[in-house]
Order: sequence, then C-alpha cells, then structure tokens
Amino acid sequence: MTIDWHYALVEGDLGILSVAGYLGPEAARRFGGAIGWVVARGTGPVIVDLSELRSWSAEGQLAIAEAARRLAQAGRSLELAAIPADGSLVPAGDCPDIPVHSDLAAALATHAQPTSAPEDGQQQAWRTDGWPS
Repeated sequence: MTIDWHYALVEGDLGILSVAGYLGPEAARRFGGAIGWVVARGTGPVIVDLSELRSWSAEGQLAIAEAARRLAQAGRSLELAAIPADGSLVPAGDCPDIPVHSDLAAALATHAQPTSAPEDGQQQAWRTDGWPS
C-alpha cells in the first residue's frame, strides 16, 4: 500500500502537501520523492496535511522527521496538520522542531492564510495520478 499526494502553493510562499493513504515502509520512499518536489518548487514553510492519511508506521514517522531535516537544510520549516489518531510523532533528537496542529484550518490560521484556494485561480498545484481531481 502506498500514498498519494497533492502539493499546492497558496498565497505568498506557503506550501501545503496533502497526503492520503498509509505512510508505511513501502510509501516512505514515495513521500521522500514528494518532499523533493516540494523543496524544488517553493521557498517558504510547508504544512503537511495528514487529514486523509489512514495511518503511519515507525518508518513513516522517520520519513516525516527526514523531511523536516531536508526542509531545514533548504531554510524552510515543516508543520503537521491532523496527525493520525493512532499515534503521535516522536522525532529523533536531531530533528528540527515540528509544530503539530489539530487540522489544516488551525495550521493556516497560524500563517494568517485563507482556509480555501485563492479565488483568482493563481494557485499552483501538483499531484500524483491517484489523487482525486
């Protein structure tokens, strides 16, 4: 089982990476690829929206911590929204701080961003083929 993802740049330089499925050992590599996509296509903080994630494994949590490190090396931060109810994130000691928000709206509120896509259609977005249109 793997994941699907959708990445959008919203007003300013804030990025939202939405992830759906199960973030386990098989999906950790695909998640790393998504983070590579994010690093190459933005400059600001990244909110990883996990509201469509069914669950994650220890390997999935390690992939999140590695993503935080990669983004920090690029001068960017990673935040989580709506972590799975079956576990909490326990990052390694060398991991940058990862703020956790109850949901995407709460995460966006900390950045004073609207909770929906811009009305003018200027939002840039990328997704896997399996992400619903």
